[in-house]
This record gives sequence, C-alpha cells and structure tokens, in this order.
Amino acid sequence: MKKHGVKERLACRVLGQHRSTQRKVPLGRTDDTALTADTIELATRYGRYGYRRIAALLRDAGWLVNVKRVERIWRQEGLKVPAKQPKKGRLWLNDGSCVRLRPEYPNHVWSYDFVEARTHDGCKFRMLNVIDEFTRECLTIRIDRKLRSADVIDVLSDLFILRGVPGHIRSDNGPEFIAKAVREWITAVGARTAFIEPGSPWENGYCESFNSKLRDELLNGEIFYSLAEARIVIESWRGHYNTKRPHSSLGYRPPAPAAVPWPAAPPQPASPATSNVASKPTMH
Repeated sequence: MKKHGVKERLACRVLGQHRSTQRKVPLGRTDDTALTADTIELATRYGRYGYRRIAALLRDAGWLVNVKRVERIWRQEGLKVPAKQPKKGRLWLNDGSCVRLRPEYPNHVWSYDFVEARTHDGCKFRMLNVIDEFTRECLTIRIDRKLRSADVIDVLSDLFILRGVPGHIRSDNGPEFIAKAVREWITAVGARTAFIEPGSPWENGYCESFNSKLRDELLNGEIFYSLAEARIVIESWRGHYNTKRPHSSLGYRPPAPAAVPWPAAPPQPASPATSNVASKPTMH
C-alpha cells in the first residue's frame, strides 16, 4: 500500500520499522457488550422511549455514556420507536386565544382534564389528571367509573391542603369544569380559573401532552381486569412518571426525582447486565 506516493514496504525499510507496526488492530471497548445489553433491556421495558431518553436512564444507572454512543448501539441493534400519527395543523381563532397564560414557578398554574379507558369487561372508567404546568409533575390521578363536579372539588381540596393553593387553575370547558359549584369553590379558596376556548385543546397543552403519554406508554398496552387493578397500575405509573421517567422539556430529568422503581415487580431499571455500578468503566 502506498502512502503519499511511497510504498509501505520501502518506507518501513528506510525507517527500520517492521511492517506490522502499520497495522492498527481495532480493539473496541470492553464495556460494549454490557452497555448493549442494558440498552436493549431498557428499550424492551419502555417501548415508547427513544434513544435520548434511554441514554438518560443509562446515566441514572451509573453509565458514563453520551447520546451519540447510545444512538450508535440503537441503530446497530435495529431498535426503533413505532411511527406516530402525523402532526396536525392548529386552528387559530380570531380573538387570538392561542396566546395563553404561561407558568412561571411551581404552584403558579395547575391544569386538569379527563381521560377515558375501559376495563376488560368493556365498562368505561374515567381518570381526572391534575398537572403542575411549571414542574410537569402529575399531582394526582383520580380514577372512578363516574366523576362529577363534586369529585373535582374533592380532588382539588385534598391537593390544596397538601400543596397550597395555586395561582391559576386551567381546565377544559366540559360540564364538570364549568359547573357553577366548581367555579365558586375555586374562587372562594383564592385561586383563579382559566378556561380554554372551545375546540382549542392546544391551550391546555401541558395536560394534553401528559394525557397522550399516559395513553401511549400505559393504557394502550395494558388490560385491566378490574377497577382496583387499574388504580394500582396507573398510580404506580404516575410514581414512575414523576420520579424516574426522563422528561425532554426538563433536560431529560424527571419532574420530581426520587428512587421509586416502576413497575413494582421487575428489578431496578437499567441495572448493569455484567457488573455493578461501582465498577462501570468510564467513557473514552
């Protein structure tokens, strides 16, 4: 092989080097097998997570690894997230209602909304989800066959006692939320209501985003044989969402970090496959 017009054999003879010194043997990384195993384990457990969120979970487990290396393994192993539906354009209203109140600190703006699902017997149940828009934390999920205005007041009163009264509460225009009793009660405790415009779900974007993640990552892949089972599994997922799940809008950190595993039965997420965290090799 020629290098810069000089044959390798001649160059080595002149320099007094053996030709084998010009052969670089790729050694690879000693931890590739373990890292690949952990990446596949996490991708299997959290099927709706992409490689960036998987990389964040790996770092939480003790791996010193960057996103590019995880992406390389991701492509090498043929991992992918199933295609989502195409995005839809927004419908802007003449009154400019898309310009909305934005959260500036914790407890500034809460939002809440309903999500419906079914148990195995085909019976519907409803979930009332309450979100702190600034921290992205899911404050609670109330689950029952039917939820009315009185249930909304009951949920909010418990949260007000635990966390204080927020500055604003954003909600849909459904009958449970525009009920006179709910409006009067929220005003009486010192909060302000912020109803979104009809037909404008993007104005309640934080809650809509949470609802879509709940459905995509849990509800679409679970069969609930009873309401009690649904409550236990969904509450466990809420704990995982708040304390472990990397959130892209928060720099791939969870809204309320804590050591709470999810699901309850499997071992801790991303435990190294071949060695413990203390012996993890560093990234080169």
